[in-house]
Amino acid sequence: MQIERAILSVSDKTGIVDLARALEAKGVEILSTGGTAKHLTDAGVAVTPISKWSGAPEILGGRVKTLTPKVFGAILHDRANADHVADVERLSIPRVDLVVVNLYPFETTIAKEGVTVEEAIEQIDIGGPSMLRASAKNHRHVVVLCDPAMYGDFLAELEQGEVSEAFRYRCAVKVFEKTSAYDTAIAAYLGRGNRLTLSLEKFQDLRYGENPHQTAGFYVRAGERPFEQLQGKELSYNNLLDLDAAIRLANAFAEPAIAIIKHTNPCGVARREPLADALRAAIEADPLSAFGGIIGANREFDADCARAVGEMFLEVIVAPSFSDEAKELLAKKKNLRLVVTRSAKAGTELRNAAGGILIQDADRIASRDAWKVVTERKPTPEELAGLEFAWIVCAQVKSNAIVLTRESQSVGIGAGQMSRVDAAKVAIMKSVLPAEGSFAASDAFFPFRDGLDILADAGVRAVIQPGGSVRDPEVIAAANERGMVMVFTGERHFRH
Repeated sequence: MQIERAILSVSDKTGIVDLARALEAKGVEILSTGGTAKHLTDAGVAVTPISKWSGAPEILGGRVKTLTPKVFGAILHDRANADHVADVERLSIPRVDLVVVNLYPFETTIAKEGVTVEEAIEQIDIGGPSMLRASAKNHRHVVVLCDPAMYGDFLAELEQGEVSEAFRYRCAVKVFEKTSAYDTAIAAYLGRGNRLTLSLEKFQDLRYGENPHQTAGFYVRAGERPFEQLQGKELSYNNLLDLDAAIRLANAFAEPAIAIIKHTNPCGVARREPLADALRAAIEADPLSAFGGIIGANREFDADCARAVGEMFLEVIVAPSFSDEAKELLAKKKNLRLVVTRSAKAGTELRNAAGGILIQDADRIASRDAWKVVTERKPTPEELAGLEFAWIVCAQVKSNAIVLTRESQSVGIGAGQMSRVDAAKVAIMKSVLPAEGSFAASDAFFPFRDGLDILADAGVRAVIQPGGSVRDPEVIAAANERGMVMVFTGERHFRH
């Protein structure tokens, strides 16, 4: 098909001048509206205002610009249908071969703090989606571009002298994805949480799911790129779960920190300056479990860090960036996946359950201001720092969870147990470093004193927990009896 006439009407003007100039060079007549027409005219591109071409003036402050029989007849008529051709000839409606439209920024508007419903409603596009859908419906005869990212591919097709049917079809599919997501955002905003509609696009296929006989894929919100893989084998379903756990825990610390994850639970965690020291400390906490693990860092992974992992077998290293020297050193490990990602914003979390979807706010840890020392012995500043470290780690461990740490290094992780007593026993059993003098965190209250006694017998000197049990007085008395510090946070951190 040849392009003789185009409509250009965009909110996002990225690349529109270059596209218009390329069309002008091909002798294409350009019709445009309002702000787009002015933008192109100011750039020296010859433009015919669509209101002049259609004979219908813009009205209602610009709310109605393109909703006319001439515009939609020019887009929608089937060139292979004799009745359609007769209609447009009788009404002197020339054809439009290219429609370039993107929509009012509704989602950007509602993301602004303090925006009103009235302001949001003004950003609901009417003519734009209508032109897009009309063009996509008639894609056998009309090219439709709804995203500046597609301009380059279109111009490449145009240079070949023919815009292929395959490209037109791809553009049409993109339109329905775009308008569907747009309407979904409007309905979700106006519905105020009564309906949850997900609009996701495939980011990548996965080799398989949790097990080789399960198929799997990874989907994200349109346009998002949550990470970049620099090297290594394809990521698996389990890699992504572990990667998420690693970056969540590492980024829970303000100081340079490393989290080593195995089966979504931490096996070694440390916060230290420089980052390579934190990495060595995290490995030291449980070198056996670190084998085949996933390392998460909250600072650039540098050459010292790369040397610290030496000949260790690892599945993934995830960090906000990698130094050039680190990438060169780690390139020797051909299968090791290096992943660059930013810290995920705290928002909502979704999960399948019982044939439906659970949705909740992301967990967060309250400041120390809410803490309450409940024992006779008061914590030193060092003990408060150690308890804070233990508490942050514990919040990312599957329940029931007990965590033993030093001031800035994990000692033993008791994860995913059916009883708190067993979690305490596992944390002690998993301690590679001495438990004597360590700090303990419990993700929920101690229902009896037995769990606390087990920790005291192992030499734990201070404990942090939510409190809230009917037997809190009994547990506090046990801590006083054993000469321990105990702090209540007032909040629990179950992780199922």
